[in-house]
Amino acid sequence: MLPTISGLIPCSAVFLPAEPAREGRIAFWRADPAEGLRLDGQGTAEQLTIVTPDLRRTTVTALVLPLADALPLLTRVRAASSAGAAPFWGAAALLALRFAARGLLLPGLSPAGYDAWRLGPLDAADLEEVRELAAAMPPDAHCVPVAPAGPGGDRDTGGDRDPGAPPRLPAPEPLLRAFLDAVADTLPRSPAAPAAAGGSAFAARPARLHPELRDWAAEVAAGHDAGVRVSLRIEVDPDTEPPTFRAVLQMHGLADAALVADAADVWAGSGPAAAAFPPRARLDALRALRRAARLWPPLAPLLGAAVPDAVNLADEEVAELLGEASEALAADGVQVHWPRGLARTLTARAVVGRPATGSGPAALAGPLSAGSAHPVGWRYALGGQGDLTADELDRLAEAKRPLVRLRDQWVLIDPAAARRARALARQEREVTAADALAAVLTGSAELDGTRYDVEATGALERLRTLLTADPERAEPEPEPDPDPADPVPSDPGHSDPGHAATKHAAPEDTAAPADVQVPAALRATLRDYQLRGLRWLARLTGLGFGACLADDMGLGKTVTLIALHLHRQEHGHEGPTLVVCPASLLGNWQREIEKFAPGTPVRRFHGSGRELEGPAGGFVLTTYGTMRLDAPRLAAVRWGMVVADEAQHVKNPRSSTAKALRTIPSAARVALTGTPVENNLSELWAVLDWTTPGLLGRLGTFRTRYADPVESGRDPRAAARLGALVRPFLLRRKKSDPGIAPELPPKTETDHAVSLTREQAGLYEAVVRETLAAIAGADGMERRGLVVKLLTSLKQICNHPAQYTKEQPGSKEATTAAASGKLELLDELLDTILAEGGSVLVFTQYVTMARIIERHLLARGVASQLLHGGTPVPRREELVDRFQAGEVPVFLLSLKAAGTGLNLTRAGHVIHYDRWWNPAVEQQATDRAYRIGQTQPVQVHRIIAEGTVEDRIAELLQRKRALADAVLTGGEAALTELSDAELAELVALRPTASGE
Repeated sequence: MLPTISGLIPCSAVFLPAEPAREGRIAFWRADPAEGLRLDGQGTAEQLTIVTPDLRRTTVTALVLPLADALPLLTRVRAASSAGAAPFWGAAALLALRFAARGLLLPGLSPAGYDAWRLGPLDAADLEEVRELAAAMPPDAHCVPVAPAGPGGDRDTGGDRDPGAPPRLPAPEPLLRAFLDAVADTLPRSPAAPAAAGGSAFAARPARLHPELRDWAAEVAAGHDAGVRVSLRIEVDPDTEPPTFRAVLQMHGLADAALVADAADVWAGSGPAAAAFPPRARLDALRALRRAARLWPPLAPLLGAAVPDAVNLADEEVAELLGEASEALAADGVQVHWPRGLARTLTARAVVGRPATGSGPAALAGPLSAGSAHPVGWRYALGGQGDLTADELDRLAEAKRPLVRLRDQWVLIDPAAARRARALARQEREVTAADALAAVLTGSAELDGTRYDVEATGALERLRTLLTADPERAEPEPEPDPDPADPVPSDPGHSDPGHAATKHAAPEDTAAPADVQVPAALRATLRDYQLRGLRWLARLTGLGFGACLADDMGLGKTVTLIALHLHRQEHGHEGPTLVVCPASLLGNWQREIEKFAPGTPVRRFHGSGRELEGPAGGFVLTTYGTMRLDAPRLAAVRWGMVVADEAQHVKNPRSSTAKALRTIPSAARVALTGTPVENNLSELWAVLDWTTPGLLGRLGTFRTRYADPVESGRDPRAAARLGALVRPFLLRRKKSDPGIAPELPPKTETDHAVSLTREQAGLYEAVVRETLAAIAGADGMERRGLVVKLLTSLKQICNHPAQYTKEQPGSKEATTAAASGKLELLDELLDTILAEGGSVLVFTQYVTMARIIERHLLARGVASQLLHGGTPVPRREELVDRFQAGEVPVFLLSLKAAGTGLNLTRAGHVIHYDRWWNPAVEQQATDRAYRIGQTQPVQVHRIIAEGTVEDRIAELLQRKRALADAVLTGGEAALTELSDAELAELVALRPTASGE
């Protein structure tokens, strides 16, 4: 168990170095001895002499821990505070861990001969970071006086020194470096390390002397961060015939980057720079030179020279240095410096695309038609002097020597490299449309195993400009296409029968997205970021591409998509829009369309007896399951747009659902999801390869080119290339984004309508039928009791059949979401909220239902906790603290037990699983999150079983608020006075849509 220190902040701390470094310790103490420190775990109490800020010695009782035990404490101290000695050493610990995580560990011997690891080699940026941290060291982080000079090993307590002399304190930077090296010497020494290393050296924790490793350690140090560094300065004499080359050996100081001198001067001891090198610099230089000669043999003559000053180079050796030899030497720290002003870098860039034949949308997207190919040309430049002509490239390729006179200057280039460049330039080659698009968007392409910069030309360049433009800014509108009927193929790489070409009736879809206005038929005011999303979608779909709108939950993806449908209808795009979504979202989609686009036809293709016949140009709603079963029927319709809501449902491209979705033809495809990537980048490929087939290539190619290098961290630039490629086709926005957060209201309330499952509907109708029959023959209190029982039973059935049938909470029937539309929607909401890193309160009236949800979430591996009326007060406080600390993201609460007295501002979402028919009670529960101290917008989700008594009461609350407040304050009891006919009307199960 890790030790913990109670009351560690504020306290003082200091590092006590030792030999070897891993034996170092950390001492903690409090300024007020009466307060003290309590240590739970390991450590010892010691009397420690320190120096106060007024330079007086005093003795404190300190808790001293071995460094290995102190490290976990220091990292937590760093997170708890940002000032003081203990947090300083916490910051130093994190810096050491970060260096170690980068593999900056070197073996060596301590001054006494112990095996010891240290941090290194550190580059200039690393050293600057160490210096900056050392400069911030507070006084009490190095207030232990250092030992006096002499044979004694005790710390300075006065000794023979003048008592009036100020005490000597350790310098901040050396002390910090000693701490960093102590961490480095501690980390690798795990219990299994000796077995893995095949011995105790550099693996075992006990200190052991290893004098036999002294020479080996010096060799390692000289190769990395000790001694000196050598380099080669290439000198050219163009006035000789033929021109001559020689490599001059230079020496560099590691501690001082400005210290550089020729090796000949150091051997002769001439010049101030040479005198600044330490006496053993010659030996260190010879060691470095010996390693360099093993990498490049032409340096071997320097090893036998009395003074290793310079070596003459043959033409072929110069050519080697211009290529792989220079790279090999640089990898070992030996840089090659060429004369300034001598052009020697032949750079190539690929030119992709062909001249445009028009200027309208068809001309822009036409180059990406299925099966199209794009020619690749080449441009070469030398030393930034502009592109080379074909004749100049010929001169370089036909030269016999690496030094050529070109454009009134000397050019140093490997003739073999110039010949390869000329051969490449003469090749006629083409790339696929998908590769062409990827190349111009990322600015680079890999051809024959080499990556080149890419320049787009013609229509491809204009398309790149459109795709990468900021949606918030207006764009120049292209001139009308000379052939507006020319189809715009939308498949940039491989065949997908479901993604059909479309025809553009007007160029404004692609020309100026900032000019796209809110459709006249939309009954909503779009926020600025929603309008930008509409313009972005209109531009992409107008070009024949697909799009993925990946906004956070609550940012209005649904209303933005409805606006896009209306916009496309206004601009002549024919055909209905098919929305494929989870079954739990069908009701929500229908209500949102009826609310924001009244008069727009909408029907569900779901359930038994489903039909597709109906008004054209509206919406058809279906589920992923129905789509999979009826894909041939859906594929026979000419859809204007297909929308995949919660598109993570098709993140597995090999699933039957994903394959079926690809067979449905459409002029445009849009994916809606808050979580475009949940587990790995293959999920991103699955979504974007559906919206814009071929964009990312085949899955195997995508994994090799992007996913594996990004996920493994092997190629940091692969992530940048992938981002540049997908950014035009994926719009990801979060509630915390600067341009969005100010636009969000502090609280957003949404009603989510869900359909009853077949089991729920059967139970519901049976209970209504039997109970109404019993009520018809009853009166007085008996009738009132039957009405309350009816309403309670119906609400339980709407929640989950297992709640009504009293199934055991742990049974399969009581935990499956398939049996309850509400539980299925709850899963959808929680998946999105948790994927976004959010926290949520889930309220229900019934403890039994809360336990069903708790068991269901446990089976799904979702962390949750439950608070109800029977929760003891200490446990209640513990649950609140855990939630507020972010330890548990889902908090289940019974409505009455949690309606007051709780501050749960960690939550950004509140879900009312069932309705309490007194709005004030629901509001009190919501206010557990929406209260003073809340720093994020709160989204309130109310789940309603459509076509049921819940639906009827929700309508009453919306339409007749005053009446609802008066009548429903008493809950179910107020409804017991309804007549039999009124009661039957209230509870009857109504069909939710045609075709079901």
